[in-house]
Amino acid sequence: MFEGFTAIEIDAGAARIFARRAGSGPPVLLLHGFPETHLMWRDIAPRLAETHTVVCADLRGYGRSGCPESRPDHAAYSKRAFAGDMLVLMEQLGFSRFAVAGHDRGGRVAQRLALDAPDKIEAVAVLDVIPVSDAWDRADDRLALAFWPWSLLAQQSPLPEVILTRCGDAIVANAAANWGSANAIPDEVQREYAAMLRDDAHAHAICEEYRAAAAIDRDHDRQDREAGRKIACPTLALWSGAGPLATWYEEEGGPLAIWRRWCCDVKGWPVDGGHFFPEEKSKETAEALSSFLQRPNG
Repeated sequence: MFEGFTAIEIDAGAARIFARRAGSGPPVLLLHGFPETHLMWRDIAPRLAETHTVVCADLRGYGRSGCPESRPDHAAYSKRAFAGDMLVLMEQLGFSRFAVAGHDRGGRVAQRLALDAPDKIEAVAVLDVIPVSDAWDRADDRLALAFWPWSLLAQQSPLPEVILTRCGDAIVANAAANWGSANAIPDEVQREYAAMLRDDAHAHAICEEYRAAAAIDRDHDRQDREAGRKIACPTLALWSGAGPLATWYEEEGGPLAIWRRWCCDVKGWPVDGGHFFPEEKSKETAEALSSFLQRPNG
């Protein structure tokens, strides 16, 4: 995997961040979700590297990146803190402006990058996600049952951490089977994801990220709404045509209608696949991202 990519590790201040880089041309940063790492982009990144400089990063607390000490307010694992790491990473690689695409948790980091550093972000793609505050504001039994990490991993330490470290293989297998489709994530990749969950430091960090999503991340979103801030750059929203986002928000016009409240210029559509469609439908996802990234002004 990632043949021709260079492994990178940089000091972002609070955390060391691991990434891979390849290609030439306009820079694009790719961010993963839960329970994934940068490996989720293994089939998409080489395609995008034909026309772009591609950087695939592990978010702090995930994969090969560091796990900073947490605080009671969970700010160290807020999407704002994650976004700050990515700004340092891209600056150290020589990119003052770049595009970003994020899946799941990474999509919300991409959103935060665009809101907090609009002068740095050329274009944003968010994959199978709506803003964290919108998801929590609309939470019901469907979210609690279908996306159980939202409520389970946000519980007080140490219970969620114990579950992750002791049941890493079962958690990854369950997510792959119930959020995706058969063979969406190869066994060897599932093993990599599960190994991360079994590590005490990473398990705690991941739970802290979910605790932040239930608390400080919502505050940051609320402050943006009250200030009237919107994502100014071109935005692409893709979501699973077979997943919950395709039906849960139909009365509001679907995920695209929700993103329109946050974006000045957004387009999007469902992808024929499960939640892990970037892994399951890598060719189609890469084509959609490539077309979006090569359009004028993003």
